[in-house]
Amino acid sequence: MTDWLSGALLIVGAFFYAAGTLGLLRFPDVYSRLHALAKADNLGLGCVLLGLALQAESLAAGLKLLLIWPLALAASSAVAYAIARRADRLGVKPWRKDAP
Repeated sequence: MTDWLSGALLIVGAFFYAAGTLGLLRFPDVYSRLHALAKADNLGLGCVLLGLALQAESLAAGLKLLLIWPLALAASSAVAYAIARRADRLGVKPWRKDAP
């Protein structure tokens, strides 16, 4: 049962990584691209790490794997904030459908 759940979490995590990458390639501006990466990739990372933690040989190894997720969440939000702030300071306007 654990193998099936772990496999399903790994597949779901890979799906979210693919969705985040697709958003990075398809969205029109830096702000929407950051949103896709910050949301989808972090959820994908959480699913992948939980799937790997279920397969870990010991409880300590599983907890170490799960500790990666909050660290990555903090780093991702800090980097996304820095990129968005820099884009704003450079005058990059958010994309609007009705803009010329």
